[in-house]
Amino acid sequence: MTDTHRTDSSVRTERAILAALLPPVPYEQKGPGYDPLGELRALTEAAGAIVIDQLIQYRLHPVSGTFIGKGKVQELAALVAAQEAQVVIFDNDLSPSQICNIESECKCKVLDRSELILDIFAGRARTHEAKLQVELAQLEYTYPRLAGMWTHLERIGAGAGVGIGTRGPGETQIETDRRIVQSRKADLRRELDRIQTRKQREVKQRNVDFYTVGLVGYTNAGKSTLFNTLTDAGVGAEDKLFATLDTRTRRWELGSGDTVMLSDTVGFVRDLPHHLVASFRATLEESVHSDLLLIVLDVSDPEAAEHLRTVDTVLEEIGATEQKRLLLLNKIDRLEDNAPLLLWQQEYPEAVAISAARGLGLDKVVDVVRSHQRGGLMHLKLRLPMREGKAMHFLENRAEVHQRDYDADSVTMTLSIGQRQLDQLRATGAKFEVLEDSPRA
Repeated sequence: MTDTHRTDSSVRTERAILAALLPPVPYEQKGPGYDPLGELRALTEAAGAIVIDQLIQYRLHPVSGTFIGKGKVQELAALVAAQEAQVVIFDNDLSPSQICNIESECKCKVLDRSELILDIFAGRARTHEAKLQVELAQLEYTYPRLAGMWTHLERIGAGAGVGIGTRGPGETQIETDRRIVQSRKADLRRELDRIQTRKQREVKQRNVDFYTVGLVGYTNAGKSTLFNTLTDAGVGAEDKLFATLDTRTRRWELGSGDTVMLSDTVGFVRDLPHHLVASFRATLEESVHSDLLLIVLDVSDPEAAEHLRTVDTVLEEIGATEQKRLLLLNKIDRLEDNAPLLLWQQEYPEAVAISAARGLGLDKVVDVVRSHQRGGLMHLKLRLPMREGKAMHFLENRAEVHQRDYDADSVTMTLSIGQRQLDQLRATGAKFEVLEDSPRA
């Protein structure tokens, strides 16, 4: 094979054939909507390629040299030639030697699932931080595999006669490349550490000042649409995978003086490359530090159950296991009947059915979030010195004040306030006296 088959991992506008090795699936488990390569097709189209055909081999274990069997490789090569395909994309992770061997047979570029996702992330990155994160992930994953994937890496030096300073014992080009890559990775990590340290300070301060809510979920579940609907943020919300790579945070006014900070995070996906998880950890940690997680699930998707398992797995990987969670069953307007929704509500009784696009069920979401934010409603009578102007302003904005009684040097307020807001008031060092206390759950 020549070097022209693989010069980069981009697949934009290329004709693609999808391939996969999958374990045998009993017929009764496939179901009417079974599409084993549905997500890979969506990922490929999100990267800009045109899917023209597919090939699947069902077997328990891969072949060491070519991943799929020899006969299937020949079948794939014939398919590539017949369809004039420019790239083959596997729904599996392949070793460098397996990629090289398949490319030699098919005479075209071969990508695995992780490379495809990395390419999509590279195309979606807009902010400086996201671009740094993607580049680091690409270096971590792709460049260490150069020795098995690029054929131009030949030994230089050793009297090769290519100029002064090149004579000597010599070294391979891959060794030179690896030194350059290691230096670049170190630079990227330093820059990301600087950005992420600042972000962590901002997140920590935000958590002190506000109750924080994180939107998480499978990619294309409708998080950004919900984010726009709740906050009027007007951020981009597209019907494609990984439309959001950068965390966006906005104020969400719940009414009755209650305000929280809502964050929209990068979507999860099955088998997300661990290098991406590592590189985007600071972005994903917006979820780790949230007080409440809203898990957005597209219940109209036949793979919704698998998507929820993926979300739980990624949250566990990044350490977001302690927060309270609320499951939002989104896109109910796309369901042909209520049967799937009833099954979800039977398994998750506290879940809220919504349509972010049409605004259905969002009042219930607001009520539940407000309840979590307040942490249990307290009915109190407080006396504050008149000099506690900041505390009075806090109560006027964060509590429901029913009555105010003034005297010469103090004010007595009868009010309803959440336990968390009361704790925040105490944390400011405000001086006040509780005259009556009648908590209500």
